[in-house]
Amino acid sequence: MSKVVAVSATRRTDEGRERVALNSAYVQALCRAGLVPIVVPPTLDPEAACAVLDRVQGLVLSGGEDVEPARYGAVPHARLGETDAARDTVELALIAGAARRRLPLLAICRGIQILNVALGGTLYQDLASERAGPIDHADRRARHGLKVEPSSRLHRALGASAASVNTRHHQAIRDVAPGLRATAWATDGVIEGVEPRDPAAPWALAVQWHPEDDAEIAVFGAFAAAIA
Repeated sequence: MSKVVAVSATRRTDEGRERVALNSAYVQALCRAGLVPIVVPPTLDPEAACAVLDRVQGLVLSGGEDVEPARYGAVPHARLGETDAARDTVELALIAGAARRRLPLLAICRGIQILNVALGGTLYQDLASERAGPIDHADRRARHGLKVEPSSRLHRALGASAASVNTRHHQAIRDVAPGLRATAWATDGVIEGVEPRDPAAPWALAVQWHPEDDAEIAVFGAFAAAIA
């Protein structure tokens, strides 16, 4: 029987027509892991979006816009990027709904950020100006080193305590939510991975980089293995 997972999406406007969008790399990576993705439009009513969770075995939070700073009690930074209040609302509802149903959750890029905010954490709105360091995390052509906590869920997934990952984000976790713990860091200390602090909590893994763009099956394979 196929394992079906819900995947959050963004929206864009092409030639005056609004579209729901999801990079095909997510679809390909999930399919390689033996999963069937179902896209959840960010324009749905939150209750309708959560109804999807009754028919799937897991949830994926994909990348995209910045999270609205008001969600974590901050005022907008001058370098805040595009936000989508409707998407924030839908994804916050999906996170809560997945937790109630104890569905495994995989969060990527924006996904790690909205998950952290949903559970009470905060974000750097712009790394270059708020946490300057030797790595330009917004450089889409670059890669950087990754340090992984031994014996963490991410360590078991990757099978290594160090890696090289892509980077294309200008926001990141500032204060980790109380229910999460950091398990991976860029070599400049920026948090790149979190997971639940309580081992009895529903399975979840969140990463700041884009494993789907590296054709990295390990993270998606761990997610698939967590689905009953």
